[in-house]
Amino acid sequence: MREEDLPEVLAIENLCFPNPWSREIFLGEIQNRAISFPLVVVHREQKRVAGYVIYWQIGDEAQVNNVAIHPDFQGQGLGELAMRHVLDRLKENGVHFVSLEVRVSNHRALSLYRKLGFSILGVRKEYYSRPVEDAYVMGLVLS
Repeated sequence: MREEDLPEVLAIENLCFPNPWSREIFLGEIQNRAISFPLVVVHREQKRVAGYVIYWQIGDEAQVNNVAIHPDFQGQGLGELAMRHVLDRLKENGVHFVSLEVRVSNHRALSLYRKLGFSILGVRKEYYSRPVEDAYVMGLVLS
């Protein structure tokens, strides 16, 4: 992800989330190259940003912070492709454990994360706002 990607990234963010990240938050992720790894998913045929993943890597652990695919491209496997790419990169970088939070009502994301091997480790009460909702904390041990 680069600064010039932000108009498309912000459009996706606003379409996908009721409490979207600001431009400043995304800029901070782009600039924090020590631990933050923001990636865009570019649709091959349409040559536009179709989604993104942002994760942090600190030592041998990683946290997936934001995953979104534009509604026009959902259901085409791009989210799975992006997450598999991230997990492969993390394995190559010696990461042993990956965590993330997901709304308990986000069945599509839960299904994907389970398919990738994540399991529910716990619940963060009222983690999300707009609407207020619990989050599952999910984790995956990488071999």
